Parts: sequence; C-alpha cells; structure tokens
Amino acid sequence: MEDKAPLPDQLNQREQEILTRLSGGLSDQQIADELFLSLHTVKWYNRQIYSKLGVGSRTQAITRARALGLVSANNIIAPSSSSSQVSDQPPLAERRKVEHRISFTTSFDATRIAFAIAGSGPPLVKVANYMSHVERDWDSPVWVHWLEELTRSHTLIYYDERGSGLSDWDAENVSFEAWVRDLEAVVDANGLQQFPLFGMSQGGAVAVAYAARHPDKVTHLIVHGGYARGWLKRSLTEAQIEEEQLMIGLMRVGWGRENPAFRQVFALQLFPEATTEQLRALEDQMRISVSPNNAVRLESEMHRIDVRDFARQITVPTLILHSRADEAVPFEEGRLLASLIPRAQFVALESKNHLLTEQEAAWSKFVAAVRGFLGEDQ
Repeated sequence: MEDKAPLPDQLNQREQEILTRLSGGLSDQQIADELFLSLHTVKWYNRQIYSKLGVGSRTQAITRARALGLVSANNIIAPSSSSSQVSDQPPLAERRKVEHRISFTTSFDATRIAFAIAGSGPPLVKVANYMSHVERDWDSPVWVHWLEELTRSHTLIYYDERGSGLSDWDAENVSFEAWVRDLEAVVDANGLQQFPLFGMSQGGAVAVAYAARHPDKVTHLIVHGGYARGWLKRSLTEAQIEEEQLMIGLMRVGWGRENPAFRQVFALQLFPEATTEQLRALEDQMRISVSPNNAVRLESEMHRIDVRDFARQITVPTLILHSRADEAVPFEEGRLLASLIPRAQFVALESKNHLLTEQEAAWSKFVAAVRGFLGEDQ
C-alpha cells in the first residue's frame, strides 16, 4: 500500500510541473524548453524539490514522489516544442468580448498619452503600470481577467505610461511627477468628476499622490501590490544596494535580446506561480510594451518613489491589498502603506504572485474584497 502521508512542505505548482517531467524521464534541458525556463532555473527548482521530499537525487525524488502519489508510476511526458500544460483560464477566443476604444490626450509637456475606455456603468480609473499596452492587453492572459473584472460594473478608463505601450516612447521626462500629471491629463480629457481609482504596483504610488491632491474627485482608492517607498528609499544593506544596481545593469543589456533569459528572471519575480502560457505572455508583453532603454529609465524612477507624506494626507476610503509572499514588492511595504493612510483597510492575499493569476484562490479573495469595498453585488 502506498504511503499517502502529506509532505512536510507542500510543493507549489511550478515544482509539481517539474517533478512530473522528472518522473516522465525528461532531461533538465528538455524541462527547460518545455516550461520556457532557463536551465539554471530548472536546476534551482530541482534542489527545492529534493529538499521538500527529503532526498538527494533525481532517482530518489521520483521514487519518493511515486510513493506519495504525487506522480503516476506510468507517467510519461514526451518533449515538444510547446508547453503541454493546460491552463484553467478559458481560451481568449471564448472569453467575454468587451469593446474598447483607444484615444490620445496630450500631457503637460506635449507627450501623447494613449488611453482606452471599455465597459459600461459609472467610471472607474486604472492608473498606468509597467508593461501595459492598451492595444494588446485584452489579448493577454496576463491582463485579460483584470480588465474583465474592472469592466464588470464600470466604464473603465485606463492608459499607457509615458515611454511605453502606445504612449510616446521618446518622452524626455519620465519622473514620478510626470506620471501624476499624466493621470490628471487622462482624467481631464474624459471630463470625469468623481470616480474610484485603482492602482497596482508603482501605479499604486501614483494613485496615492493623485488622491492626496484631488480628494474631491476620488471616491474610493484601491491599491494592489503597491508601496509608499521605492527600493532606494528603504533601509538597504550593501548587498541589497548591489542587487539593485545589478538588476538595472541586467535590464540595460538583457531586456531587448532575442535570448529571453533575463526577461524570464524578471517575469518569474513577478509571476513565480504562473502557468507557462502566462509566463510566455508576460515575456512577450515586456518586449512589445517598452524598449530596453525606457525599461531602465522607468525602473530607476520607480526605485526613487517616496509617497509617505502623500499617504498621510489621504482622506478618501482606501483599500490596500498585498500578496503575503510577493517576491517583487515585500509584504511589509504593503503593510507600511496601509499603516500610513488614515483608516485604510488592509487585505492580505495568500500568494507569491505580484500579478495575481485567475486560477489562484487569492484572485477570488481580491475580487470579493474589491466588490465589497465598492458596494457591489458579489
């Protein structure tokens, strides 16, 4: 009779995918090709699997996994040129179709900002964030479920950050102040009087600054995966400072290369528990949405963000959500932001993903929290 005792440390989705392929006889390189990972990343996951199973080799790992019922004894996976993983996400062609209309407005310095309008109902504004593209986002498994949810009961107004997407790529000024003024330009271009404001990641900081300056316009402030202080505004060790410099350097030399190795590293930081399809989509999104030079400029400015003073000035109802094991923005940064905003609600999400996937339980909790905060039916 097989031992069905639970593992001391539960394998995550990526580890299970790799373990299944190890059991099926694939080499590390074949697994890397199958799952769109680097060879180094696969070997790193192998070590995590061995540790959780309490073994020291591939053969022992397979034997232990079969004893625990984690893989079938006759499990065979043939290598292929594309992923064999089946996503729980409905095919894009079968999803709800939402018409979106793209327009442009001119910001304070004549930079053209692309924005889109989708859905129906009262307005909701989404602040621009990294790696968006208003022309492509509805076709991306990275963003489509976000857009579907935000348009469920609202007319969504969203836009591309200067230097990326359909907005001008040659903008000289990519400062935080310019980002806030771009949001002001989009709001003004649409003649909006009052609306809920949603920002994620660095877009959350922009949303905080806007809400502090325009409390008469923002009815509700929602921030997911956000922070009050960028990387360089935190109490860093020398090693962490070197890490920041290394990341910027790697972006400069690796972002635009045909070899996706660096983009994979960056994508896994944002999306460690994503499906292969989603990782590929994010890597594609990185290439099409921003140039290597602009990626460095934008990332460098994000690291200098500091909206702690703005956060203390917020007077509108605020909801802060953050993944507990977020590998891109530490959970503590979300807690800090919530603690600075008077009477802010804080919701911890059980996820490692900075960008939530539609399949995980944290997404359902996010949706329920946001709908409840906005007073919508579940």
